[in-house]
Amino acid sequence: MEKTHDCTSCTGCNGGCPGCGGCDHSLTMTQPEIDFLRRLAQTPFLPVGRELGEETPVFENNAAMTPVLLVLEKKNLISIDYRQPLKGCAEEWYLSCPVQGSLALTERGQKVLDLIDYQGIL
Repeated sequence: MEKTHDCTSCTGCNGGCPGCGGCDHSLTMTQPEIDFLRRLAQTPFLPVGRELGEETPVFENNAAMTPVLLVLEKKNLISIDYRQPLKGCAEEWYLSCPVQGSLALTERGQKVLDLIDYQGIL
């Protein structure tokens, strides 16, 4: 797990959310979370889906990505919007989802990614 420090985006949650270090304003990130943020830096919008009546995101039919997406969204590093389907996406897994949406970096996500790159975290 890597820690990055980004005091400018602190929401004042006092450690109540995953990854928040509270008083020192640190953010704990796993390598899959960092890798996904980097992927979003290369492709600004990615498809995401879900089942009707469910809130669990589906990404590339990869169940291992679900907790990563949920944590990144909770940390306010990505936004998932089911009201904005990704136009022109022909991925079979995406088209089979009853609810189609898109996901993107938030402003805070971009700042954290910039900080990760600045610090040289692999």
